Amino acid sequence: MKELRITDPRTNDRIRVPEVRLVGPQGEQVGVVPIAMALRLAQEAELDLVEVAPNSKPPVAKIMDYGKFKYEAAQKAKEARRNQVNTDLKEVRFRLKIDKHDYETKRKRAEGFLLGGDKVKAMILFRGREQSRPEQGVRLLQRFAEEIAEFGVVESRPTQDGRNMTMIIAPLKNKSDVKGEQNAKRAAQKAERRASEHAAKSGDETPAAGSEQQAAPAE
Repeated sequence: MKELRITDPRTNDRIRVPEVRLVGPQGEQVGVVPIAMALRLAQEAELDLVEVAPNSKPPVAKIMDYGKFKYEAAQKAKEARRNQVNTDLKEVRFRLKIDKHDYETKRKRAEGFLLGGDKVKAMILFRGREQSRPEQGVRLLQRFAEEIAEFGVVESRPTQDGRNMTMIIAPLKNKSDVKGEQNAKRAAQKAERRASEHAAKSGDETPAAGSEQQAAPAE
Protein backbone atom coordinates (compact mmCIF):
# COMPACT_ATOMS: atom_id res chain seq x y z
CA MET A 1 0.00 0.00 0.00
CA LYS A 2 1.41 3.40 -1.01
CA GLU A 3 2.32 5.57 1.95
CA LEU A 4 0.65 8.97 1.93
CA ARG A 5 2.45 11.97 3.28
CA ILE A 6 0.68 14.46 5.52
CA THR A 7 1.20 17.14 2.88
CA ASP A 8 -0.54 15.13 0.16
CA PRO A 9 -4.03 16.45 -0.63
CA ARG A 10 -7.01 14.13 -0.36
CA THR A 11 -8.07 12.61 -3.65
CA ASN A 12 -11.10 10.76 -5.01
CA ASP A 13 -12.77 8.51 -2.39
CA ARG A 14 -10.60 9.99 0.37
CA ILE A 15 -12.53 13.25 0.11
CA ARG A 16 -15.18 12.68 2.77
CA VAL A 17 -17.41 15.76 2.62
CA PRO A 18 -21.02 16.05 1.43
CA GLU A 19 -20.32 18.65 -1.25
CA VAL A 20 -17.44 20.56 -2.89
CA ARG A 21 -16.93 23.69 -4.94
CA LEU A 22 -15.84 22.04 -8.17
CA VAL A 23 -13.28 23.32 -10.65
CA GLY A 24 -13.16 21.59 -14.02
CA PRO A 25 -10.05 20.22 -15.75
CA GLN A 26 -9.61 23.42 -17.77
CA GLY A 27 -10.01 25.65 -14.72
CA GLU A 28 -13.69 26.33 -15.35
CA GLN A 29 -15.90 26.98 -12.31
CA VAL A 30 -18.57 24.28 -12.15
CA GLY A 31 -20.02 25.43 -8.82
CA VAL A 32 -21.04 23.71 -5.61
CA VAL A 33 -22.03 20.10 -6.30
CA PRO A 34 -22.54 16.92 -4.23
CA ILE A 35 -19.37 14.89 -3.80
CA ALA A 36 -20.95 11.97 -5.66
CA MET A 37 -21.47 14.13 -8.75
CA ALA A 38 -17.93 15.50 -8.55
CA LEU A 39 -16.52 11.98 -8.36
CA ARG A 40 -18.68 10.86 -11.28
CA LEU A 41 -17.53 13.80 -13.46
CA ALA A 42 -13.89 13.05 -12.64
CA GLN A 43 -14.37 9.38 -13.47
CA GLU A 44 -16.08 10.20 -16.77
CA ALA A 45 -13.12 12.41 -17.69
CA GLU A 46 -10.75 9.60 -16.66
CA LEU A 47 -9.08 11.99 -14.24
CA ASP A 48 -8.79 12.46 -10.47
CA LEU A 49 -10.75 14.59 -8.07
CA VAL A 50 -8.25 16.50 -5.91
CA GLU A 51 -9.10 18.58 -2.85
CA VAL A 52 -7.09 21.79 -3.41
CA ALA A 53 -8.53 24.00 -0.66
CA PRO A 54 -9.72 21.80 2.24
CA ASN A 55 -10.32 24.71 4.63
CA SER A 56 -12.78 26.51 2.37
CA LYS A 57 -16.49 26.17 3.03
CA PRO A 58 -17.30 24.06 1.15
CA PRO A 59 -13.87 22.63 0.26
CA VAL A 60 -12.62 23.32 -3.26
CA ALA A 61 -11.86 20.29 -5.41
CA LYS A 62 -10.43 20.19 -8.92
CA ILE A 63 -10.60 17.57 -11.64
CA MET A 64 -7.05 16.86 -12.85
CA ASP A 65 -4.45 14.25 -13.69
CA TYR A 66 -3.00 13.99 -10.19
CA GLY A 67 -0.05 11.82 -11.21
CA LYS A 68 1.00 14.34 -13.85
CA PHE A 69 0.44 17.20 -11.41
CA LYS A 70 2.71 15.60 -8.79
CA TYR A 71 5.41 14.87 -11.37
CA GLU A 72 5.42 18.44 -12.69
CA ALA A 73 5.47 19.84 -9.16
CA ALA A 74 8.44 17.63 -8.29
CA GLN A 75 10.28 18.72 -11.43
CA LYS A 76 9.66 22.39 -10.65
CA ALA A 77 10.92 21.92 -7.09
CA LYS A 78 14.01 20.12 -8.40
CA GLU A 79 14.70 22.92 -10.88
CA ALA A 80 14.24 25.55 -8.18
CA ARG A 81 16.72 23.77 -5.93
CA ARG A 82 19.18 23.44 -8.79
CA ASN A 83 18.94 27.14 -9.62
CA GLN A 84 19.00 28.27 -6.02
CA VAL A 85 22.18 30.16 -5.28
CA ASN A 86 23.42 31.70 -2.09
CA THR A 87 25.57 34.80 -1.93
CA ASP A 88 28.69 34.11 0.09
CA LEU A 89 30.72 36.65 2.04
CA LYS A 90 34.33 36.38 0.91
CA GLU A 91 37.09 38.00 2.92
CA VAL A 92 40.27 39.82 1.90
CA ARG A 93 42.67 41.03 4.58
CA PHE A 94 45.05 43.97 4.42
CA ARG A 95 47.79 45.33 6.60
CA LEU A 96 47.95 49.07 6.99
CA LYS A 97 51.48 49.09 5.49
CA ILE A 98 50.70 46.66 2.68
CA ASP A 99 53.11 46.59 -0.27
CA LYS A 100 51.96 47.31 -3.82
CA HIS A 101 52.22 43.72 -5.09
CA ASP A 102 50.25 42.26 -2.18
CA TYR A 103 47.61 44.96 -2.53
CA GLU A 104 47.18 44.30 -6.26
CA THR A 105 46.91 40.57 -5.64
CA LYS A 106 44.14 41.05 -3.09
CA ARG A 107 42.34 43.60 -5.24
CA LYS A 108 42.22 41.17 -8.16
CA ARG A 109 41.02 38.41 -5.86
CA ALA A 110 38.21 40.66 -4.63
CA GLU A 111 37.26 41.51 -8.22
CA GLY A 112 36.96 37.79 -8.95
CA PHE A 113 34.67 37.29 -5.96
CA LEU A 114 32.45 40.20 -7.04
CA LEU A 115 32.29 38.97 -10.65
CA GLY A 116 31.10 35.64 -9.28
CA GLY A 117 28.23 37.37 -7.45
CA ASP A 118 29.68 37.17 -3.93
CA LYS A 119 30.06 39.96 -1.41
CA VAL A 120 33.50 40.97 -0.21
CA LYS A 121 34.47 41.81 3.33
CA ALA A 122 37.60 43.96 3.23
CA MET A 123 39.40 43.90 6.57
CA ILE A 124 42.39 45.83 7.87
CA LEU A 125 44.32 44.30 10.76
CA PHE A 126 45.98 46.97 12.86
CA ARG A 127 49.26 46.28 14.64
CA GLY A 128 50.39 47.98 17.82
CA ARG A 129 50.10 51.76 17.58
CA GLU A 130 48.43 51.56 14.16
CA GLN A 131 45.17 51.17 16.06
CA SER A 132 45.38 54.84 17.05
CA ARG A 133 45.47 55.94 13.36
CA PRO A 134 42.09 54.74 12.03
CA GLU A 135 42.01 57.54 9.42
CA GLN A 136 44.78 55.74 7.52
CA GLY A 137 42.71 52.59 7.46
CA VAL A 138 39.70 54.51 6.18
CA ARG A 139 41.78 56.02 3.37
CA LEU A 140 43.07 52.58 2.35
CA LEU A 141 39.59 51.09 2.25
CA GLN A 142 38.19 54.09 0.35
CA ARG A 143 40.97 53.71 -2.23
CA PHE A 144 40.14 50.01 -2.48
CA ALA A 145 36.42 50.76 -2.97
CA GLU A 146 37.17 53.29 -5.72
CA GLU A 147 39.42 50.90 -7.61
CA ILE A 148 36.86 48.07 -7.66
CA ALA A 149 33.84 50.33 -8.29
CA GLU A 150 33.47 48.68 -11.72
CA PHE A 151 32.64 45.40 -9.99
CA GLY A 152 30.94 46.31 -6.69
CA VAL A 153 29.44 49.01 -4.53
CA VAL A 154 30.03 49.81 -0.87
CA GLU A 155 27.25 48.25 1.19
CA SER A 156 28.74 48.93 4.63
CA ARG A 157 31.20 51.79 5.16
CA PRO A 158 34.43 51.26 7.14
CA THR A 159 33.82 50.54 10.82
CA GLN A 160 36.43 49.80 13.46
CA ASP A 161 36.13 47.14 16.12
CA GLY A 162 39.24 46.97 18.28
CA ARG A 163 42.19 46.02 16.07
CA ASN A 164 40.03 45.37 13.02
CA MET A 165 38.42 47.72 10.50
CA THR A 166 35.96 46.26 8.02
CA MET A 167 33.99 47.34 4.97
CA ILE A 168 31.46 45.31 2.94
CA ILE A 169 31.35 45.50 -0.86
CA ALA A 170 28.27 44.12 -2.66
CA PRO A 171 28.48 42.82 -6.27
CA LEU A 172 26.78 44.78 -9.02
CA LYS A 173 25.19 41.54 -10.25
CA ASN A 174 23.66 38.95 -7.95
CA LYS A 175 24.69 35.32 -8.15
CA SER A 176 21.51 34.25 -9.96
CA ASP A 177 22.14 36.75 -12.77
CA VAL A 178 25.78 35.68 -13.01
CA LYS A 179 24.79 32.02 -13.25
CA GLY A 180 22.15 32.82 -15.87
CA GLU A 181 24.68 34.71 -17.97
CA GLN A 182 27.19 31.87 -17.67
CA ASN A 183 24.57 29.32 -18.78
CA ALA A 184 23.55 31.51 -21.71
CA LYS A 185 27.18 31.95 -22.74
CA ARG A 186 27.83 28.21 -22.60
CA ALA A 187 24.69 27.54 -24.65
CA ALA A 188 25.77 30.09 -27.27
CA GLN A 189 29.26 28.58 -27.48
CA LYS A 190 27.77 25.11 -27.85
CA ALA A 191 25.46 26.27 -30.64
CA GLU A 192 28.39 27.97 -32.37
CA ARG A 193 30.48 24.80 -32.21
CA ARG A 194 27.63 22.76 -33.66
CA ALA A 195 27.20 25.27 -36.49
CA SER A 196 30.93 25.16 -37.25
CA GLU A 197 30.96 21.36 -37.23
CA HIS A 198 27.92 21.27 -39.53
CA ALA A 199 29.52 23.76 -41.92
CA ALA A 200 32.76 21.77 -41.97
CA LYS A 201 30.87 18.53 -42.60
CA SER A 202 28.87 20.12 -45.42
CA GLY A 203 32.09 21.38 -46.97
CA ASP A 204 33.63 17.91 -46.90
CA GLU A 205 30.62 16.48 -48.71
CA THR A 206 30.72 19.07 -51.53
CA PRO A 207 32.52 17.67 -54.64
CA ALA A 208 35.67 19.48 -55.61
CA ALA A 209 35.30 21.80 -58.60
CA GLY A 210 35.82 19.95 -61.85
CA SER A 211 36.04 16.55 -60.21
CA GLU A 212 33.10 15.25 -62.22
CA GLN A 213 34.18 16.69 -65.53
CA GLN A 214 35.18 14.10 -68.13
CA ALA A 215 38.52 14.47 -69.87
CA ALA A 216 38.18 15.83 -73.39
CA PRO A 217 38.53 13.09 -76.05
CA ALA A 218 41.86 13.07 -77.88
CA GLU A 219 41.67 14.10 -81.53
